[in-house]
Amino acid sequence: MYGCEKANLLYNYFLTFCLLFLFRKLIKIILYTLLITGLGLVIISCGGSDDSSGISSSSDSTATTESLSGNGVFILAGLSGNILRSTDKGASFDNATSPTSNNLYGVAFGSNTFVVAGDNGTIVKSTDNGSSFENATSPTSNTLFGVGFGNDTFVAAGISGSIVNSTDNGATWDNATSPTANYLRGIVFGNNTFVAVGDSGNIVRSDNGSSFDNVTSPVTTHLTGVGFGNSTFVAVGDNGTIVRSTTDNGSSWDNATPPTTNNLYGVSFGNNAFVAVGDNGTIVRSTDNGLTWDNVTSPTSNFLIGVGFGNNTFVAAGTYGNILRSTDNGSSWDNATSPTANQLRGVGF
Repeated sequence: MYGCEKANLLYNYFLTFCLLFLFRKLIKIILYTLLITGLGLVIISCGGSDDSSGISSSSDSTATTESLSGNGVFILAGLSGNILRSTDKGASFDNATSPTSNNLYGVAFGSNTFVVAGDNGTIVKSTDNGSSFENATSPTSNTLFGVGFGNDTFVAAGISGSIVNSTDNGATWDNATSPTANYLRGIVFGNNTFVAVGDSGNIVRSDNGSSFDNVTSPVTTHLTGVGFGNSTFVAVGDNGTIVRSTTDNGSSWDNATPPTTNNLYGVSFGNNAFVAVGDNGTIVRSTDNGLTWDNVTSPTSNFLIGVGFGNNTFVAAGTYGNILRSTDNGSSWDNATSPTANQLRGVGF
């Protein structure tokens, strides 16, 4: 009997020893797990949350195309070389340093570069968010009215069908092949296609920005502006003319019904709305890809010539330095502070 008790005692000692051994192993595993988890949390805290990953979203990216962002900066171009800059969503503007006194008409942004074009082939560019501009060498002396950007290429168009392009961020420019001698007054990029519009209803398109072809236009009135959004090109012009292309990247066009007979000069797209501007403060708006349009109450009777979109804001500009802005997708508009009385023609973001 004594021998059995002794055996049981030894067995209990052995079992206790085993349990202690396993318990110590388990504690080490738990401590090790907590240590690794703690380090992971520290790393995440130091690195920041997903919101600070450096990837930003913009409401005017792919669908709007027109609103490729100039790092939150609006640039307006006007007569006598006037260039204005806003960093507060178009609420107020300041003069930027301009290297020219020539009239400026068109603005585009791409690859961290603003490009502005104007009289006598003038091309100026900025790589510091529009704080200062410098002249670029132009291959033409023809006036350039519009500028567009896409697929790492700037394209500008103007009188006598002149089209020029740059594939090095506006540093150097070459002549492109143009199929027309008509004035081209507006140009835009969308769905890998450049579309330019001009006098006598002329519409030209290009897949590469180097050579353009004529397309059939439904109008003979002058077209002065063109915009792109939601896979739709919209062009506007004299007597309230509005035409659009919806299915074949600017190859065919149809008339839309305008709510005005006033001349329209500029059109832009943002947040599923097209906005066009023109004579006597005219503002019209479409929320069905340019099919139907409505008049919008305008706070000015001055001519509005250019319009652009960025940062959930439309900005329109025109005669006497007039600048308007809308923060509700073009439904209502207010005057913005302007530092100039010069006529303003182009709006870029």
